[in-house]
Amino acid sequence: MNPAPTPDPDAPRDLVGIGIGPANLSLAALAHPLGGLDTVFYDQNPAFGWHPGLLIEGATLQVPFLADLVSLADPTSPWTFLNYLRSRERLFPFYFAERFHIHRAEYDAYCRWVSENLPGLHFGHQVDAVRWNPERDVFEVDFTQLDSDGEAEALGRTYTRDVVLGIGTEPYVPDPLKPLVEAPGVPVVHAADYLDHRAALLAAEHVTVVGIGQSGAEVFLDLLRNRPAGREKLHWLGRTEAFAPMEYSKLGLEHFTPDHTRYFHALPESTRDRLVEGQWQLHKGIDAATIAAVHDELYRRTLHGGWPDAVLTPGVRVRTAGRVATTKVELHLEHDLQSSRSRLTTDAVVLATGYRERPLDRILAGLDPYMRRDNKERPRIDEDHRLVLDPSVTGTVHVQNAETHTHGVGAPDLGLAAWRSAIILNSLTGREAYALPSRTAFTTFGLTQRAHVPPPREAPALTPLVDDRR
Repeated sequence: MNPAPTPDPDAPRDLVGIGIGPANLSLAALAHPLGGLDTVFYDQNPAFGWHPGLLIEGATLQVPFLADLVSLADPTSPWTFLNYLRSRERLFPFYFAERFHIHRAEYDAYCRWVSENLPGLHFGHQVDAVRWNPERDVFEVDFTQLDSDGEAEALGRTYTRDVVLGIGTEPYVPDPLKPLVEAPGVPVVHAADYLDHRAALLAAEHVTVVGIGQSGAEVFLDLLRNRPAGREKLHWLGRTEAFAPMEYSKLGLEHFTPDHTRYFHALPESTRDRLVEGQWQLHKGIDAATIAAVHDELYRRTLHGGWPDAVLTPGVRVRTAGRVATTKVELHLEHDLQSSRSRLTTDAVVLATGYRERPLDRILAGLDPYMRRDNKERPRIDEDHRLVLDPSVTGTVHVQNAETHTHGVGAPDLGLAAWRSAIILNSLTGREAYALPSRTAFTTFGLTQRAHVPPPREAPALTPLVDDRR
């Protein structure tokens, strides 16, 4: 038998994925059964991890378990959450648990199962640059292979016809608090690192949580539950005018459908920007169950008289901040509606101030001459999630979770990950690799582009049963 030919290292791949978070993991899982598609995915981390600092015990996803990596594009895929449960012999316990919204830790475990069993994923590989080679009509992807300590071990290059960026988001720290985070020894941490510092935070005499979205609520609730009654010494504040619930009505959730995404993309740029700002409660509020749990815990602590030593103040922003000696932090606060200011001294601060899309400029600096940008110098992205590049570039660069400005609040939502991955794969293969629905919402978004209303289904004619017994 002749040995298998050695693959040409300079032969271009069909697709290189940069980043292996849920978005690109979804793409890899859906690409896996498509024969003839040569793919590889790189991530600088040593293994898959989904917000490990916020896998607080009992915290759940805000989307149903059907928003896994593949089900909403291909429920028959071997990489569904239900098949993960089956492989762990946990399908019947899950059935009796009657959970529609699973724990975050379980979603993380599911994604790790996929990442450990799916071929073509390379962790410990940091992508340094992407360039277009006009002579070969391919992209050059330069990477650094890292050792177990995260140190550079080897350099490499891959050629590819198409690139998909899924580098996700990064923790956001407001400017007034950046000096505190960067200063050594100051007990100020972002919520993304909460569990790593949980013991120290519980031991601190007074803790302040800044940010009143879902992460802030989960952190505050965890601290509250684990501090002694009457000596909680907690302060929870944020800029939003209320501890507002997340919009979770059934028609409200249709803003996270492909129908709304297409409608949003067709709007003018300035209109899209205004709309995103006004839709914060669709994704930045607190789910009703967490709000109820916070109130229940506070109420429980009043049963024997007195009030818990916890201050919850919305509508407050941090103007400036500084250190007091080496162990305390002073926050200078302002309430805009009240036009009042005050100071708060605390022993530790948790910044539940959210995340921002990672800038693409570092990795895509080599493509800058080819990129088309909008009026705010953001990358232009077409309906199929492709960067708009100069026509001389015959390859494509798709982006995942970096297109809120063009595709709306559904861009980072886990529920649209499988649909977006299917859109990308259909585009890359030039065929309908995955059949996608033409309509996904009862709501008709806009007047000029009404969704197609399918005709009502007629019940099939029934053939009468004949009793031919004699």
